[in-house]
Amino acid sequence: MTMTQTPPAKLREPLAEIAACCSLPQALETMGERWSFMILRASFNGLHHFEEFLEELGIARNILSNRLTRLVESGILKRAPCVDDRRKIEYRLTDKGLDLLPTMIALRQWGEKWESGVPSNPVLVDERDRRAIQPISIRAHDGRVLTHHDLCWIDIGDLNTGAVDDDHEGVVKRIATI
Repeated sequence: MTMTQTPPAKLREPLAEIAACCSLPQALETMGERWSFMILRASFNGLHHFEEFLEELGIARNILSNRLTRLVESGILKRAPCVDDRRKIEYRLTDKGLDLLPTMIALRQWGEKWESGVPSNPVLVDERDRRAIQPISIRAHDGRVLTHHDLCWIDIGDLNTGAVDDDHEGVVKRIATI
C-alpha cells in the first residue's frame, strides 16, 4: 500500500456509528462546553461554593446550577455539606475530575501557543523545586516523547506488545500521512 492509498477499512473509524460507543464523543458530551471547563478550572484553583463560582466566573445562576448538576451527575464533582458550616454546600473534585488535569493543562498550553501567544499567570510549577512544568506530550511505553511522525493507528487485533514487526504493510495508518 502506498502512502496515498486509502488504508484498510479496519483502520478507519466508523465515524457515523461512534457516537454511541466511542469515548471521545462521550467525553465531549460531559465536558465539551465552555462553562463546564471554566467550572473545572475554577475547581482546580480552589473554588468550592456556588457563590464563589458565580462571582469569579460571571456566569448566570441558572447556567451555573445546570452545569454543576451535570458535573455532579457525571461524577466529576461531588456535592457535600461544608465541614465548617453544614448549611452550606461545597463542590469538590472527584478522582474522575482530578484525572482531567492533564487535559486541562494540555488545552491551556495549546491556547498559550496557538491562540493568545502569552503564557498564563499564575504558572503551574512542580511544588518541590518551583520550576515550570514541561509541555504535555505523548509518550511511548518506554517514556520517549513522540510526535505525530512517530504515531500510527493499528487494529487492536494486530497490537504487538513484544518485538517490533517491520512488515506491517497494510495494517498501519500513519498519523504523519493524514
